[in-house]
Amino acid sequence: MKLDELRPALGSRTSRKRLGRGIGSGLGKTSGRGHKGQWARSGGGVRPGFEGGQTPLFRRLPKRGFSNYPFRKEWSIVNLAQLDTLAPGTEVTPDLLSELGIVKQVKDGVKILGNGDLSVALNVKAHAFSGSAKEKIVAAGGTAEVI
Repeated sequence: MKLDELRPALGSRTSRKRLGRGIGSGLGKTSGRGHKGQWARSGGGVRPGFEGGQTPLFRRLPKRGFSNYPFRKEWSIVNLAQLDTLAPGTEVTPDLLSELGIVKQVKDGVKILGNGDLSVALNVKAHAFSGSAKEKIVAAGGTAEVI
């Protein structure tokens, strides 16, 4: 077999429907949309979950319980590997992280995670730390302070 003899498997590639192409295609005139009606119009159709005016299922089912979703804390995540490039003895604060572009925006706070290794002693001040991040910062000779 040569490179110029390579072909995709039979049936794995299908040509697109060329709508409105007249005799032979089977998709001329109304282009497979039938005659008139909502589905024949441009922009026609209904939104997801619409049941023709009948109360849709998601409104028929009872709503129960409490969701904490609106009240959750959304952390700006920083991994130790991102802090390894900083100079030794640097005081790492959320303001410094946003200045350096490591964090785009400080949401409900900055959380330091222990992904990667830290070879530099840093004084890190953040809103939250993972257990492994705290251990690695202290092992490198730095301090981890919760704001």
